[in-house]
Amino acid sequence: MTAPLTVLLVDDQPIIRSGFAMMLSVEEDLEVVGEAANGREAIEMALREQPDVIVMDVQMPVMDGIAATREIVDRGLGRVIILTTFDSDTYLFDALRAGASGFLLKNAEAEQLVEALRAVGHGHSLLAPEVTQRVISRMAAAPSAPPLGEGRARHADLLGQLTSRELDVLRLIGSGRSNHEIAVELVIGAATVKTHVSSIFAKLAVRDRVGAVIIAHESGIV
Repeated sequence: MTAPLTVLLVDDQPIIRSGFAMMLSVEEDLEVVGEAANGREAIEMALREQPDVIVMDVQMPVMDGIAATREIVDRGLGRVIILTTFDSDTYLFDALRAGASGFLLKNAEAEQLVEALRAVGHGHSLLAPEVTQRVISRMAAAPSAPPLGEGRARHADLLGQLTSRELDVLRLIGSGRSNHEIAVELVIGAATVKTHVSSIFAKLAVRDRVGAVIIAHESGIV
């Protein structure tokens, strides 16, 4: 039997941690190995427990989720899903740039949480199309986003490595399309899309779809 994916829950509200832990307790392939109330505790617990996935709130005392995510990713202590409420989280894109592997809305259904943990735990990114659209709508207004010209110049060498077809795929990734939607729009096979996406990630030196979306928008190709 395959070992369950281990999960660390990080939120300064005990009721949220308890609720998530209760939801996950019935899943045989997921195991909550710890709970932390702030980013500093999360790092210490990640060092000790080596979780596969860390569900991370953003706004917390002592150390916020952005700083904790950056350190956790840099030290290879686990993959991070950001817990966020879009209406109040002004640090969303800083968290992405810190290396988060995806998003989870605090009002997500139980099955969404479970599927998100499985996806990220097995090395995939989680950027659902509907979430991408909201990310895109805020990206231009994000105070930490570089000016368009600066972003285009900074990413020019990376983008220059992409083929014309890969640029087409990157534009659609940046617009929030799923692999299936890209295949339909470009009239190519799903396996071909997957190959293009993997090549794009390698050439842009990004871990996942999140990084590709950021580059697509910072460079102005979307």
